[in-house]
Amino acid sequence: MQANDDRKLFVGNLAWAVDGLDLEDIFKEFGVVESAQVINDRETGRSRGFGFVIMATKEESAAAASELSGANIDGRKIIVEFASEKAKEER
Repeated sequence: MQANDDRKLFVGNLAWAVDGLDLEDIFKEFGVVESAQVINDRETGRSRGFGFVIMATKEESAAAASELSGANIDGRKIIVEFASEKAKEER
């Protein structure tokens, strides 16, 4: 089994209404979605506008990132890139 970091994607600039099931539906076109989660604010429970998706393979993750980054989802151009510790530090 591959390390999650090889298959984990950061998904940003999400519309507030998008939830984990929506993310799974969007990404399943590119392969098996093992996990799809939108991050919510602890105090309000509202979406923070980003989430993470883990695909079954690195190739599926790469295809999804390539095709979906910049795609218009619910009126917002989403950002899709491989998640990494370095990317988190730059945000």
